[in-house]
Amino acid sequence: MKIVIAIDSFKGSLSSLQAGSAAAEGISRVYPQAQTEVFPIADGGEGTVIALTTALNGKLQNVEALDPLGRPITCEYGIVGSTAVIEMSCAAGITMLTAAERNPMNTTTYGVGQVIADAISKGCRDFIVGIGGSATNDGGIGMLQALGFGILDETGAQVALGGAGLEKIAAITAENALPELKNCTFRIACDVTNPLCGELGCSAIYGPQKGADPEMIRKMDSWLCRYADTVKAVFPNSDKNMPGAGAAGGIGFAFFSFLGGKPYSGIDLILGELRIEEKIKDADLVITGEGRLDAQTVMGKAPIGIAKIAKKYGKPVIAFSGCVTPEAGVCNASGIDAFFPIVKGACTLEQAMDIQNAYPNMADTAEQAFRLLKMAKGATL
Repeated sequence: MKIVIAIDSFKGSLSSLQAGSAAAEGISRVYPQAQTEVFPIADGGEGTVIALTTALNGKLQNVEALDPLGRPITCEYGIVGSTAVIEMSCAAGITMLTAAERNPMNTTTYGVGQVIADAISKGCRDFIVGIGGSATNDGGIGMLQALGFGILDETGAQVALGGAGLEKIAAITAENALPELKNCTFRIACDVTNPLCGELGCSAIYGPQKGADPEMIRKMDSWLCRYADTVKAVFPNSDKNMPGAGAAGGIGFAFFSFLGGKPYSGIDLILGELRIEEKIKDADLVITGEGRLDAQTVMGKAPIGIAKIAKKYGKPVIAFSGCVTPEAGVCNASGIDAFFPIVKGACTLEQAMDIQNAYPNMADTAEQAFRLLKMAKGATL
């Protein structure tokens, strides 16, 4: 039996590789001779760097950068050949802040630019950037400043970091941007289609979860629209209404307008890089999953990406998850033939997420699922 195992990370608990390895361990208890191949995967969000860098035999890198509030931190990214794999959230992630610290007027993407600049200095010219989970709404101006672009006020000085800096923008310049950027390509893992401004723009839709009140939202939306008009005078092909321009507080607009970035479905981009389809094509069974299976899973998440490929070749798909919601049944109609939560009984969230519990829970659940499969088959596959 050939089994491809591609489970997304259980955020705050099992990594993608750990989840897959645990499932393989459980399967081996029932089918010792089964050929299991574990693929670390992600959908462009958390875990993308580890998944791609590990699977493609790249190297992890550390760089000093600024967090969303300008404090020094160490960011991790990956290099695979001449390609850098970066998660925006490593330098500008919302989980880096306490609830009291969340304020998009103050938060910046400057650290993201620092990570990109470090990768350029190490020879990278191709970039895969996941832009989920941001704490920012600065239109990407912090990142651009770190890369040498002039985001200038009326005096010719760089505007202040954070969303509040948008108010003071009077001019945009590119002559001091890193020259290597002209030879760089940026593939942006982006699964939202919001424009930069307006009722569906980043300020209105995502601002509240980042700490914005109604007055902040009104101001930032106005400033972002004016920023976009200033950008268009320098980059005529920029488009504030382009789907995804409002992603991650407008950093999508910065990538598309200043750096020639192209948006991609996160899971399609990652799975394409991993070349997992050829393995699934030859498999007898496919295992996938993520920390939580719910109605959102079918909206571009990793398990459905895996299931979609599997069904292209008529392969059965089983999913394992930390928990499932009542709405998770929609996953069955989207290619997951059966799914199983791995938590064995009542416990706290902390206990469920503790790797000392999650790993054996995954292995044990996989074992029982395959015991059932073996019983149904009446013989080894």
